[in-house]
This record gives sequence, C-alpha cells and structure tokens, in this order.
Amino acid sequence: MAIVKKLIAANWKMNKTADEAVLFVEEFKKLVNNIKNAEIVICPPFTALQAVSNEIKGGNVDLGAQNMHFESAGAYTGEISPLMLKGIGCEYVILGHSERREIFNENDFLINKKVVAALSHSLKPILCIGENLEQRKNGKTEEALENQLKNCLKNITKNQISKINIAYEPVWAISRGNPNHKAATADDAESGHKFIRSMIAKMHGESAAKNTRIIYGGSMKPENAKELLAMPDIDGGLVGNASLDPKSFAEIVKSVRL
Repeated sequence: MAIVKKLIAANWKMNKTADEAVLFVEEFKKLVNNIKNAEIVICPPFTALQAVSNEIKGGNVDLGAQNMHFESAGAYTGEISPLMLKGIGCEYVILGHSERREIFNENDFLINKKVVAALSHSLKPILCIGENLEQRKNGKTEEALENQLKNCLKNITKNQISKINIAYEPVWAISRGNPNHKAATADDAESGHKFIRSMIAKMHGESAAKNTRIIYGGSMKPENAKELLAMPDIDGGLVGNASLDPKSFAEIVKSVRL
C-alpha cells in the first residue's frame, strides 16, 4: 500500500448545535493532540462549520462538510456552494452518502457533478458508494459498486483520482433501527474495499489504485475499529454515531496503527 496516513472522518449528520460542537471539539482536541499517524476530519452540520473551524485552527484536525451543490453561486435556495465551504475553512466534503441517495433521491450523475466541482475548488471529496440489502441478497454487490464507481467518477482523470477518498458504505450494515440490517464482519468490509481498489486499477492503473484512500463507512465503532483498520485495503473510516461522543471518536482515532 502507498497510503501515507489513514483517514478517520466524523460524520455528525443532523446532530449538534454550534454550541454543542464547540464543547465537543474542546474536549476532543485534548484527547488527540499528540496523534500524528492519522488524518482526522470532523464534518459537522452547516450551521456548526464556522464554530468548529474556529476551534480547530492550528491543530491536527481538519474540517469537512456533509454535502454541497455543484454550482459556485446562483438561485439555489437552501444550497451551499463549494466556494462557501472553502471560505469557511473546509478541506473535505462528503458526497453521495447513502442517506442523500435514499432519502433525497440523489443519483450517480448528480454526485458526479459534485465530485468534479469539489476537485475544481480544491476540496477533497469523500465519495460514498455501497450496495443495499436487496443487491447483496441477489449477489449484485460487485455490479452495484462497479456501476457507482464508473458513474460517479466519470471524467475524472488519472491525476485526480488519488485526491478522492472513497468511502465503502454497505447500506445493509448500517442499522438505523432496521432489524434486517446486521453489522458487516471485517472480512466483509475488506472484500468490498479490495473490489473497489481492483476497479480503480482497471479504470486508472495500479499506481492510482495504490494511492487512493478507501475508507470504511459501515458502522465503525471503538469495539471493531482496531480489527477493521488492520485490514490491508481499509485506509480509514467514515464514522457516524460513534463520532458524536469525543471519547468514543478519540478511541477510534487511536486504533490506527502504522
């Protein structure tokens, strides 16, 4: 593997006010201030971006957003542009999260526009892809991943691919209260990552595949982080619920071993 550092990103989703975000960061910074072997990113809701940006300045934590529009400006009520994210201090942006796809009907072609726009504004995309329960049961995991990769990475060059972080989200492994969903094993996760890397190699070559970070977005928590992060093709984690508590998220960050 040519990956220098694993990426551990917190996706807070629709949680935490600006004041709550500040309290989190104040505590979290103390717990990870000596961490040098992992790249840490916090992705709060839009309303807390400025507050978190102010709190993490000069430290070892980067700022990310949970979504964005593909245009720089315009008549798009309620939307946030890449220029706005850059202006507030964002380095990263999550694109194509399974909840954006399922709840807000975002498709691969819209997500591709966002990926292209993010790169053009020097934002680092965290592109989420993954199969749902029906696709997995029907043996169509690889087909689903291949289609999402080809569609979402359309017009992306060999030089750009390593600037994109791909988050593998097996949707069936994210519970959200669904009793039919179950946690993926480390081997399940590794299998998905390995296939994604093989697809990048086919699309852009072996060197690009080795230099592209592929992180796990299927319910990483302190109890399974060490095992997941020890897998050869897992380059980090996109952490949901377990990132809402500073001690829990710090424990995941500390699970990274070089």
